[in-house]
Amino acid sequence: MTDWTATRAAGEARMAAFVPRMGRRYANGRNTDAGPGQHKAVSQLSPYLRRRLLLESNVVAAAIAAHGPEGAEKFVQEVVWRGYFKGWLERRPQVWASTRDGLERDLASLDKDRRLRRAVADAEAGRTGLACMDAWAAELVGTGYLHNHARMWFASIWIFTLGLPWRLGADFFLRHLVDGDPASNTLGWRWVAGLHTRGKAYQAQAWNIATFTNNRFTPRAADLADPVQALDHLEPEGLPAILPLRAFTAPRPAVPTALLITEEDCRVEDFDLASLDIRATWTLEASHLRSTGAVADGVVRFERAALADAAARTGRAAEALRAGVPSDLAAWAVRAGVTQIATPYIPQGPLRDWITAAMPALEARGIALTEWRRDWDSAIWPHATAGFLKVKERIPKILAELLPPPAQGILPGL
Repeated sequence: MTDWTATRAAGEARMAAFVPRMGRRYANGRNTDAGPGQHKAVSQLSPYLRRRLLLESNVVAAAIAAHGPEGAEKFVQEVVWRGYFKGWLERRPQVWASTRDGLERDLASLDKDRRLRRAVADAEAGRTGLACMDAWAAELVGTGYLHNHARMWFASIWIFTLGLPWRLGADFFLRHLVDGDPASNTLGWRWVAGLHTRGKAYQAQAWNIATFTNNRFTPRAADLADPVQALDHLEPEGLPAILPLRAFTAPRPAVPTALLITEEDCRVEDFDLASLDIRATWTLEASHLRSTGAVADGVVRFERAALADAAARTGRAAEALRAGVPSDLAAWAVRAGVTQIATPYIPQGPLRDWITAAMPALEARGIALTEWRRDWDSAIWPHATAGFLKVKERIPKILAELLPPPAQGILPGL
């Protein structure tokens, strides 16, 4: 496992070190997977952005300030993609629900199908016989990270060459990726499978793998399946309805409050804590909710350290809790003598499922769950109604509204 230091200070130091490469060097080199320990052309800031130890707006502002709107364009777009995927899933919560339920069926199939169980185990352990696939599996398990291009190749080969259920592959990633995000991971796998952009699957091609691994891997074209001919094993599904964004209640001042810190947002100091009557501060470990399988130790360690760092920056003593029985949340609130729980917004994913399951007990005790939603999300999510192009076209306007004045003056040409 890569030694990720899970603090805001470490994230900011990594960002500062990468700022000189956020321009043309990133645009020209970002597609090349140079191998473990050699990912110099990409930022590897994703574990920090995923938990908001770094803020997207700050990273984007740094890129534009250093390279101008045109030079930073590709880097900015990739950061905005993360927000687009989160917003897309927020607008279509039934996609997350169907993925979760489908995964349960896929896991049940493993118990009944010895051949499938062996094939999945071999793919996860790097025993497929495809050198590139086996190396990527080893890197993922060993470091908690994969280059984005490798993630696409891996998912394509998993689905179309090996013929394995895509949700089991997504589960494998989510268990091991330190930057594992329910929206980006789920929708990335759906995109490769041809479910996100209907009928347009991503095909891992031998020449592409050879070119963008600098010939570290040179698979034969005959070893890779054509997704057009392999789509039949995917479950058909209708177009998901686009729903309004979920309504939420902002924290109220002067109410006995418990401050809840989760890995969804580890910068609670950005919010107006001074106006709240905070009686208790909690950190909630929840990375184990990612899967019914074993979540990698490195993922758990990063979450635990990030939560501890977030709590320390509040200047308050925090109690470390673990998401178990959902009704525990109400019991903790009663014990603390609070009638309000305040937390940064919790989007679609395993933790949102857990919170939803906790709501009946909270409501029965008269305890309000309140949330802050960041301006970045509020600016991007409403536009995640179709493909990324709709959001991409609005990037200049979105950033003009969000970035501090020094950056605004160079945005019109983006």
